[in-house]
Order: sequence, then C-alpha cells, then structure tokens
Amino acid sequence: MQAIKQVRLFSPPAAADQVERGVTTEQLPRLDTHPELRARILPLCRLRHGEIWQDPIRGHRVGVLDAADHADVCEIMGDEKTSLIVNDPPYNVRVGNGDSTNLGKVGLDEYLIFSRRWIQNALEIMAADAHLYLWIGADYTDNFQPLPDLMIMLRDFRELRPRNLITLRNQRGYGTLKNWMWVRQELLYYVKGSPGFNVEAEYTDIPKILRGYYKEVNGRLTENGERSKSENIRAGNVWVDVQQVFYRLEENVPGCYAQKPLKAIERIVQSGSQEEDLVVDFFAHSGTTLIAGEKLHRRVFTFDIDPIFAELTIRRLERYRKTGKTGWQWHNPFPELHDSVEAARL
Repeated sequence: MQAIKQVRLFSPPAAADQVERGVTTEQLPRLDTHPELRARILPLCRLRHGEIWQDPIRGHRVGVLDAADHADVCEIMGDEKTSLIVNDPPYNVRVGNGDSTNLGKVGLDEYLIFSRRWIQNALEIMAADAHLYLWIGADYTDNFQPLPDLMIMLRDFRELRPRNLITLRNQRGYGTLKNWMWVRQELLYYVKGSPGFNVEAEYTDIPKILRGYYKEVNGRLTENGERSKSENIRAGNVWVDVQQVFYRLEENVPGCYAQKPLKAIERIVQSGSQEEDLVVDFFAHSGTTLIAGEKLHRRVFTFDIDPIFAELTIRRLERYRKTGKTGWQWHNPFPELHDSVEAARL
C-alpha cells in the first residue's frame, strides 16, 4: 500500500503527442499541502534551518531562515545594505482552497504582528535610499483583509513613504456567477529616502495605437506619440502584459502554488537597481527573484523558512546555468523521486 500511495503523488511524464496538443500535467502536486511528499523531499534538501548556501560564482546567498527573526536576517546580510527589497509574503488567505503552514490563514492580529516584525527587519537592512516592494492579497470574503490593515500599519514606519499601488492582472482568475471575476494581484511600492528610478524599464512590448494628448511645444502642436521616448506604451501601475498561466511557460516550477511571473520581478529589478547591486527577497518560494538577479547581473540574497523551497531556489539557479531554462514547466524538479517510485513499482 505504501508504494501505491507514493506513485499517486506524481503524474506520469507527458507523452510527446500530449505535448504537441498542448495537453500537459504538472508532475508534482502543491508541495505545501502534501505532508507525505514533503517527508520524501526533505532528505534531498541541502540546507537546514539557520544554514546559508553561498554561490561561488556570483556571490548569491540562499538560506533557510525566518523573515520575522532579526538574528536570521542579520546572519544572511552581514554588514551589507540593500537598495531594493522584493518581498512576496504569505497573504493570510487560503490560497486555492487549501490551507497549510506556508499558505494558510491565521488571525488578523497574529498576521500583523508577523508582518510588523519582518518589515522592521527589512527597514534595518535598507540603504539610506532604497525601494521596498510588497505583494499582498485581499480576501473579499473577509472584509478584504489583510490589505487595508497592512497599509494602515505601514504608516507606523515613518521612514517608509508610499510611492504607488500596482495591480497585476492575472490571465485567469476566480469568481462566481454572481460576482466579477477576480483577476488582480496587488503590489505595494514604498521608498526610503530618495532612490533612483529607471523609467526605461517601465516600457512594455505593447505598441501605441492611440493618438492624442496634443500640446504645443516650441510653437508647434505635437501629440503624445511624437513626445514619447518609445513606440510602446508604459506599464503604469496596471500591468496587463505579464503572463501567469505558468504551466504553459518554461519558467513554471511545479509544486510552487504562489509563484510570481519572472517578467514582473525583472521589471522591478531593472527599475530599482543597477548591475552588481544587491537585491534581497525574504520569501524565496520558487526562486524567481534569484533568477531575475542572475539574468540581470545583480547579486541576490534570498531565503525561505521552508527548506524545500530553499532547495528549489538553488536547483532553479543551477538548472538555469546548465540549460538556460528558467524553470521546469511541467517536469519534476526532483527527478530522484521518480527513480525511487519506479523502483517501488518494480
């Protein structure tokens, strides 16, 4: 019976004809809600709590650390400061109708205490002029928590100033026949001091098709297309050009239910940092910030309280360097498990 239960944790590898038809199945289920699978993966993880992996090539660091623990954050940072933090913490929402330690729901007071701790830790490692990006959710079934209370709590951090509220539009969403489909994710943008902003990073691949906004310049009537720096539109604070149907994308990391699009993180990194700058992410999850930093020649310090996601983060970097691929799409990041499953079946 044990061998049968193990086999059911995986989908069979996609056949060639399935791939051609676009019919594929991820070979790992959601990792944070499968304790039996987690028990089999943990021995494959090279880090335990408190440990940090140092990249010998670019100097990245990946740890198994607690974002709310001041000593843990100091351990990975040392004496360094960062001008850009990109954090995607748990939203305190039951993600995908599943509840787990990583992506579950606790009382609002408990969640705000946790948030206050990691935000204070982030503030202490920020340079005098720095950016802070914070992905956050809003549970409309619970008075849109935690978004409004988190925004109010952030007022207590006087060194941080709100700069924008960005909405990323999902390509697919959820809803009911009696509601508008929920297709948005919110991204809070705060700054400390007066950091630079690379506006060139904000231009999308979407060409301009509308003319207008006429203004007289040097005695001549001009329209916005003439005055612009680009033939393409700017992303603004509503991002509609970022694909999120991950299983159709190479960057997909099976088992990571809260993955963020690489293009979105690259946009943040390019707008708020320069090459060789240090970028920090307290919630590594699928390792997207590390891949963005590697591609854009930044150093990245990132960590996760879960050793499985820290291991995935390191493996994703190693895979990118070896193959040029940014993820696994529907394939298994832990091929060792398939070997053991096949042995059990025999």
